[in-house]
Amino acid sequence: MSRRKDPVAPGLAALAGMIADETRAVFLLALLDGRAWTAGELARHAEVAPSTASEHLGRLVAGGLLTEERQGRHRYVRLADSRVAQLVEDLAAQVAPGAAGRPRSLREAGAGSAMARGRTCYDHLAGRLGIALTDALTQRGLLRQDTGFALTDAGLRWFDTAGITLDRTSRRPLSRACLDWTERRPHLAGTAGAALCRHALDAHWCVRIGSERAVKVTPEGERAFTELLGIEATALH
Repeated sequence: MSRRKDPVAPGLAALAGMIADETRAVFLLALLDGRAWTAGELARHAEVAPSTASEHLGRLVAGGLLTEERQGRHRYVRLADSRVAQLVEDLAAQVAPGAAGRPRSLREAGAGSAMARGRTCYDHLAGRLGIALTDALTQRGLLRQDTGFALTDAGLRWFDTAGITLDRTSRRPLSRACLDWTERRPHLAGTAGAALCRHALDAHWCVRIGSERAVKVTPEGERAFTELLGIEATALH
């Protein structure tokens, strides 16, 4: 007796095939910074020819993982939505810590260290910075992790007091756990994670460094995180 093939199988295989290429994986990881990149920027980042980049980007756009927009002569691409970002980050978290190998240069080692200290994961904060903020919110009773990630009533008030606006109309979960691929622990994502990240950048608590996703905490950020969450400055670097 023949078994009925699961109708989801072809789509799953196609999705896996889109990601199962190193150049396309480099593009997806770079776009986790939440910004739009030009095809030329991604080609240089992945160290491939523009024609090669264009071919790969076309496949990712056609497969629904990326969206594109044109401004004049430039073609910009970005991740399609937060669900794609979550998929990429979750897959990256499954890679063994030593799989990337040793850095090839001091510059590469420095970039990797900066990413581990603090980075954006699509639209929220990750790395040791993201973990420090998540731990502080949990320890102060503002976030619960014992029954899944959930802001407490005190947590909702904390966001209001800190002047961080939460979009209560969004279809995204208010708070969600995102497994950090460098720390191997969950950090805060969802609407609350995005709002905290956006406010931290807008208020100059954090600034982007380099051309990738790395961020660092400013002196203003040190003071704000210490006053609002009791985090020691040493834990932010």
